[in-house]
Amino acid sequence: MDEIVGVVGGGIVGLAVARELSRRGHRVVVFEKETRLAAHQTGHNSGVVHAGIYYKPGSLKAQLCSRGRDLMKEYAVEHAIPFSECGKLVVAVDGSELGRFDALERTATENGVPGLCRVDAGEISEIEPHATGLAALHSPRTAIIDYVAVAEALAREVEDAGGRILLGTEVTGVSRSGGLRVRAGETSYPVSRLVLCGGLQADRLGRLVGGPAEPRIVPFRGEYLQVAAAKQELVRGMVYPVPDPRYPFLGVHFTRRVTGELEVGPNAFLALSRQRYTRAATSPRDLASTLAWPGFWRFAGEHWRTGLTELRGVLSKQAFMSQARRYVPEIGTADVSRGGMGLRAQAVERDGSLVDDFVIHDEDGITSVRNAPSPAATSSLAIAEHVVGRMGFL
Repeated sequence: MDEIVGVVGGGIVGLAVARELSRRGHRVVVFEKETRLAAHQTGHNSGVVHAGIYYKPGSLKAQLCSRGRDLMKEYAVEHAIPFSECGKLVVAVDGSELGRFDALERTATENGVPGLCRVDAGEISEIEPHATGLAALHSPRTAIIDYVAVAEALAREVEDAGGRILLGTEVTGVSRSGGLRVRAGETSYPVSRLVLCGGLQADRLGRLVGGPAEPRIVPFRGEYLQVAAAKQELVRGMVYPVPDPRYPFLGVHFTRRVTGELEVGPNAFLALSRQRYTRAATSPRDLASTLAWPGFWRFAGEHWRTGLTELRGVLSKQAFMSQARRYVPEIGTADVSRGGMGLRAQAVERDGSLVDDFVIHDEDGITSVRNAPSPAATSSLAIAEHVVGRMGFL
């Protein structure tokens, strides 16, 4: 095929889409504004391969996470990428959580989470000797991986198939006059179809090509604490809280890395920049975009108490660890130091509701991935199958 398909975004979703197109015989060009791949969400997440516990049955998230976890394991084996099924406990620590816990068990069961079982307090200590709680869901197939290594492997496949990956190439316009053309600086690139996988810039890219104005991306930052080496072996795999169903965030938890390190986090608080990873990072443009969106103010007005709780965790390691110690009491404030930070591209509707599912739009030869938060990395290979499969020219 002589026609070229353009993909905007060099994170794991964009690269997975580019690789899937290449596998089906299409020539591909990937546009990435940063000078390296996986520079944002892909390179700053916790590395968890989710098993599908949390997602509404029948939703795109549930379907693509289930497919994606299996594809990701196969991909890791094929490309010798570090991968470990260290398992996860989702723990209820008091009676007030049991209603949500039971509902979560029903969701996970309906989603067919492999190996899922409910355990009591005694069985918790058999799986994680230093964890405490009333009951837990044990997901032995929840895994950890190096997603940057996955992104790099995907990029190699694209290039080996004859595709091009253009780093430091920010898309500034798209023209439909006389066929699709992508403008990056002073250069114009003809493409037959275009896929937008912009992550934190998804709404701006969508509007750039004349797509709908909403949902709008509101960035949330998540900070991690690093557990000291002397205490890292107190958690074998992962220990999570029962999430609040009002939010798409999973709460502060203990996560092991494929490097052997143990982290606590992330929290979830409003980010003042979409692309900088320091605590004081502020972008006037990004902040103005958030403050101008009515949905942000409606969300903030309804959930300000939760925001204050998260702010305390941002300002104080002790407040941060007060949440985590409910699950592993032996790891305290003195045992952690500040670690990395991630940004989450959260789509927010005009009415203030948080968009929970993946959102993908197709129009006039352009496919826009408008909302792909966690578990997008887990689901990336399945998202790629889904996106390419719905493109009408295949």
